Amino acid sequence: MSVCLIRRRIGYVYRFELERTFVMYSKLLLTALTVAAILAAPAAADDEKITTDEDGLVRVRPVPVDAEFRNTEWPEELEQGFWERANHIIEHYRGKSYGSNWRENKKSSYGRALIDFVAGNRQSAVNYLQARPPEAGDDHPHTEYIDFYWCFTLKHQARKYFFLGEYLNALDPDYMERMKKGADSWTEKNPRYRPHPTHGEGDRDKPGWGPERFGSWVDVRRTDNLRAMRETTVYLFAEATGNEETRQKYKDKITEYVTTLYHIGMGEWDSETYHTHTLVPYLNLYDFAQDPEVKMLAKAACDWLATAGALKYYRGGFGGPSKRDYGGGNRVFGAGASHMLWLYFGDTPMPNPSPHYDDGHPITSAYRPPLAAAHLAKKEFPRPVEMHNTKPTYENWKPGADEQPETWETLFFGETYYLGTCVSKSGIGDVGPFKLLAENSERGVDYFIAYTDDRPQTKRGGDQMGQYRNLMVYLRPADKPFGFMIPGTAEVDTDGDIWFVEMEKTYLAIRPINLGPAERFEPEGRTADRYGEEIWLRADSNGDHLAGFAMEVGEQPDHGSFEGFKRAVRDRQRLDISALDDDEVTLVGTDGRELKMGYN
Repeated sequence: MSVCLIRRRIGYVYRFELERTFVMYSKLLLTALTVAAILAAPAAADDEKITTDEDGLVRVRPVPVDAEFRNTEWPEELEQGFWERANHIIEHYRGKSYGSNWRENKKSSYGRALIDFVAGNRQSAVNYLQARPPEAGDDHPHTEYIDFYWCFTLKHQARKYFFLGEYLNALDPDYMERMKKGADSWTEKNPRYRPHPTHGEGDRDKPGWGPERFGSWVDVRRTDNLRAMRETTVYLFAEATGNEETRQKYKDKITEYVTTLYHIGMGEWDSETYHTHTLVPYLNLYDFAQDPEVKMLAKAACDWLATAGALKYYRGGFGGPSKRDYGGGNRVFGAGASHMLWLYFGDTPMPNPSPHYDDGHPITSAYRPPLAAAHLAKKEFPRPVEMHNTKPTYENWKPGADEQPETWETLFFGETYYLGTCVSKSGIGDVGPFKLLAENSERGVDYFIAYTDDRPQTKRGGDQMGQYRNLMVYLRPADKPFGFMIPGTAEVDTDGDIWFVEMEKTYLAIRPINLGPAERFEPEGRTADRYGEEIWLRADSNGDHLAGFAMEVGEQPDHGSFEGFKRAVRDRQRLDISALDDDEVTLVGTDGRELKMGYN
């Protein structure tokens, strides 16, 4: 199924239109993205803004947001689940050490302090958040010794000032005055590449990303998440200090970025590491912007990011192809993005063992994703369904880079799993091109990963995949080994030239193509730490042309049992590699569907 995104002027009307295959979900999504006609809650007294209810749950009454900017109110069941998960996060960080506040370390330590403030340790959190950072004398004297440089710090500075300061009156008045004075100086002109009072125009030969290298008043990096942190925070403080020229410049930047989201997407698409790092600064903009057009732009961005994240989220896992994939997300709660999505959507049989330090932002925000995104995250839509999606180039703002996709993605959602693959014209490096997530009643999901050479999170030049629903063929020149990560909970059975894998409700039949015997090996380093319970196999390529494998995915609802699936594969599945020398492979599935792949 393809999804067509219809965009009008962002901030006024935007909606999704889906094909007939998905009519029920289309109606639901259109309803959820319609601005809800509900009244915003009035501002509460200071002592009512963070409370503990009769069930012992800490609850936060955020900065009020007018009705026109709010999604449809969540039903009590969803809202109650959100606060139960929020309290799990609060208890995880209650009384814990915040860590270092030196330079970019504040990206985590300030987040921990925010959550601990909500937990009730207010004075220790405030003392930490108001403390002068060690680098302030060299890097921040021009902004009253307050760090407005590092992008990862900026997202926390905005919530510190507007939520803890202006809304809760929790910061010292002298500190608030100094912070506003520093922000006034910071946004008097565009801080990006403005010569630094201490470091001048910088020295590009120096290492790192600090002002001594770039000579700027603000972090200059361009990734989606860092750009979002910089642009939303500069906007908010320019608005708060009345620096209108800077405010308007950054309003234009935000308008361009959000419009691009709805036009072609984001270069850092579906990143298992960074997706919610982009959502957080737009939560700030949604909660604190005064300009109604900017607040609606913030809502549009949050809705897009929440819905895109919900599509890839599954029972605590985060799957499908992923840009900027660092290899840590191939397990439940392994992806950084899965933590905040879990806070919003839940749907896991196990508690989150390591909540993310950014989760204090959604806990203290008025934003709730569209109801449709909640149903999408829980896969509450008619299945099976297939999606064909395109993804833009990484730096899509460069001239010509937005003219065509770089990556083509196929997703197939069965009743008990989903499979995602992607292709591109060349290697992309940090893209995980193949992931299968299968339902597991205890873990949430199991992951099955296939890859070439030694890095599961790398799309190599020459790697090509053809996918048609539950059928898949993966080929490349016979010059590298193929690797497989199989769930440790699975059973592996070799029957002639077919490898059968039995997961709880999902089954695989894998037919090697010019691959030698699969040999088990033990991973090393961080991979061993993360995936020590899984089964790792490696098979060398042989032959002098193409190598790879063909795969069919079956599931309990269709075959009744693993033995039933194996019988169907033996009786009805067919793999034709007679034209392999001519770059063609044909796989006929157990239901008669045919996938013919031509290696390009």
